[in-house]
Amino acid sequence: MIKYFKNIPLLTLAIIIGVYLGLKLSRYISIDENQREANKISQILDYTEKYYVDSVNSKKLVEDAINGMFSSLDPHTSYIDAEEQKLSEVEFRGNFEGIGVEFQIIDDTITVVSPITGGPSELVGIFSGDRIIKINGISCIGWKNDKVIKTLRGSKGTKVNLTVFRPSNKKEIEFVVTRDKINLNSVDISLMTDNETGYIYLTRFAETSLDEIIDALDKLQKKGMKKLILDLRNNPGGLLNQAFYISDLFIDGNKMIVYTKSRIKNFNEEFRAEKTYPYEKIPIVVLVNSGSASASEIVAGAIQDWDRGLIVGETTFGKGLVQRPFELNDGSAVRITIAKYFTPSGRQIQRNYTDKEKYYLQAFTRNENEQDNLNHQAEKDSSRPKYKTNSGRIVYGGGGITPDYIIDAGRLTNFSVELRKNNIFYLFVRKLMDANGNVIRNKFSNDIDKFVNEFTFSENQINEFIKFAENHKVKFNSKEFNLDKKYILNILKAFLARDLFKREGWYLTMLKNDNQYQKAFSLLKNNQEMKGLLIK
Repeated sequence: MIKYFKNIPLLTLAIIIGVYLGLKLSRYISIDENQREANKISQILDYTEKYYVDSVNSKKLVEDAINGMFSSLDPHTSYIDAEEQKLSEVEFRGNFEGIGVEFQIIDDTITVVSPITGGPSELVGIFSGDRIIKINGISCIGWKNDKVIKTLRGSKGTKVNLTVFRPSNKKEIEFVVTRDKINLNSVDISLMTDNETGYIYLTRFAETSLDEIIDALDKLQKKGMKKLILDLRNNPGGLLNQAFYISDLFIDGNKMIVYTKSRIKNFNEEFRAEKTYPYEKIPIVVLVNSGSASASEIVAGAIQDWDRGLIVGETTFGKGLVQRPFELNDGSAVRITIAKYFTPSGRQIQRNYTDKEKYYLQAFTRNENEQDNLNHQAEKDSSRPKYKTNSGRIVYGGGGITPDYIIDAGRLTNFSVELRKNNIFYLFVRKLMDANGNVIRNKFSNDIDKFVNEFTFSENQINEFIKFAENHKVKFNSKEFNLDKKYILNILKAFLARDLFKREGWYLTMLKNDNQYQKAFSLLKNNQEMKGLLIK
């Protein structure tokens, strides 16, 4: 080896050694720089704790520092504290263990909105409208939501004693409920809206979403479903793989569904249709709005790019970034954006986020004109980049998914907003059912179609509702009431339907006056509207 080096000129040898050492040391220099910056933060925290004029909360200082660091990045890279992380894990996992009730606290009392279907509370006979007044013999009047949840949840198989006041018979009833696993369903409802049209509302993309939606589709097909409306409105997204799996249900062959690009090659991925399903030719319309984001936009984008179905509603949120969670030692976590995703045509859906203050506001304050937008003339003058669907239609990137048919959901007056904000609809229905629940139940004898088609509120009941709202500090506005009267009476009816028939009653009632759903329904009825698409 020494003889070999003797044959190399001294200058060349020096260059080789220098390059070698430079490559070796650069890694350690980079680490050293990162360590110096970390030490700087630690020093500042130490000085602040020791010398600041008032006592400080070190945990909050660190969390504020993390949030400050992320503020210069994209809007979706974020810090999640330990408590929020636990709730997030439950949401994505899709289940928890407890007694299985939806509740609201009304006048300091736990009021059962609905026992979860098939859950332990329903099995022992707890009803909508029941008031839980004692838990394990201890009064729970005045408890807050977090304490109720903490007390009622617990390990599967453990028991909890509930004392319930039932207004319909004015009696207190004792229940022993055995806790069990409670599913947080991604599919909030699946039902037939006529003899051939199925409707599925998917609220998020969690670990169980694919299994839930396959189960829903199978049940609907057995009921005669030949067409489908998939509702992704206000679905904020979730797991990317679930968006891919669910898209694969409707897209055939080996077609691209979504792909990601990253600074790190290992995060570059392609997701193509893999399996064959019986839903690949079924006519489909996807409902979206400004609350449809991320994974929802992956599904809608794939359906639109392959001309597999129609998109109806309002332009989606515009989130085309992929986050990965990294759990920290104390149970908290950070979600860091690791890649951007692209639809099959190459569209990046992410909106510009330079001005973060406007970023969220813009999504929910767009003014879109209702129109048939099959050729996407609504975006014609846009500076956004153009792409083409499978049939050659122009679509646009960089701003969410703009529907093929733009339909306004409608805007509520301040009067209706105040009614909803103050929970007046539910409170009035609760009062109505407490007084007349048995009469109403007997009249409709569990006949949901009869209720949806025949029930109406009397003029006396409408006047009672107005007085009830005023007694709850919502001032009556005659002009705004008349503008929104159809909506107000329909949502009142939907709350009543939910009390009688649970979610199915709510949705069948609400969809009757849902402009976006009605447009989707009419498109599926009129095959001519599907002209040029795969579904003929």
